[in-house]
Amino acid sequence: MENSTSEKVNSLIALSHDLALAVERVSPFVVAVNARPRVATSGVLWRPGIVVATNHTIKREEEITITLHDGRTLPAVLVGRDGSTDLAVLKVQDETSGSADIAADSEALKVGHLVLAVGRTGAEGVSASLGCISAVSGAWRTWRGGVIDNFVRLDLSIYLGFSGSPLVSAEGRIIGINTSGLARGAGLTIPATTVNRVVNALITRGRIARPYIGVGMQPVRLPDSLKTKLNLSSENGVIVLSVEPGSPADKAGLLVGDVLVALDDAPVADTSDVQAALIPERIGQAVKASVIRGGEAINISITVGERPAKGHRGE
Repeated sequence: MENSTSEKVNSLIALSHDLALAVERVSPFVVAVNARPRVATSGVLWRPGIVVATNHTIKREEEITITLHDGRTLPAVLVGRDGSTDLAVLKVQDETSGSADIAADSEALKVGHLVLAVGRTGAEGVSASLGCISAVSGAWRTWRGGVIDNFVRLDLSIYLGFSGSPLVSAEGRIIGINTSGLARGAGLTIPATTVNRVVNALITRGRIARPYIGVGMQPVRLPDSLKTKLNLSSENGVIVLSVEPGSPADKAGLLVGDVLVALDDAPVADTSDVQAALIPERIGQAVKASVIRGGEAINISITVGERPAKGHRGE
């Protein structure tokens, strides 16, 4: 009995040492980002000279500084930001900075895995929060329209200043960026695959291209008689409530009152189906919209456009 108890204690001690080593391993790449009043927030030296932070914690676009693990404070330039995925990219001139060990395989994440959030809010050192992954699922769309490659919910505390901190595995590898800005009352992690995609786009273009066709829509149930007449398999479609002047839908001839039932032959039963079909890669390409107009089925070719930066609502 004593041997069994001793083995358990030794296992706990070994786990404790491993977690402390994981924090030590990533701490040189965790920085404090000074871009808002009073409390700094966390960021990660994702690549040499490139810091990833969360968009909602960047309250000013000039006079931003970062504090490194050795206490140095350096100026940083905002390269770009994306509210839809809550990510921001900063550039800092530091020849000594390396890049973190990124675990880009989000498919390996499992519910129950022990993980750490490691934050830095100043020159006094890092802080850590221990917990586990409480939920993992497939790709999802944020309330601002951004696509996150995997849903990763955390059962650990995201303390003040921890948005932008890395989620760290027990081996000391960075899994993604933590944020409290994408879900109320819950800590989520933006997986490394999403971070890499957004970072590449922001470095290249300074922004994220968002596809749109320029319509306001809502789901509508299709009458049985119409389904039978047009040989439709779906119970629902989406009715066009508004068409933005000069938009791709307007140029293609889509009208208020049209009912969209398919895009490129994929059934459309809700506005989320439209969002799923309008991926960034489709910008500039034509999509076939199957529409019911006046009780008859017609096809309209719509060239997907890029969502205007400001003043646009709808898909």
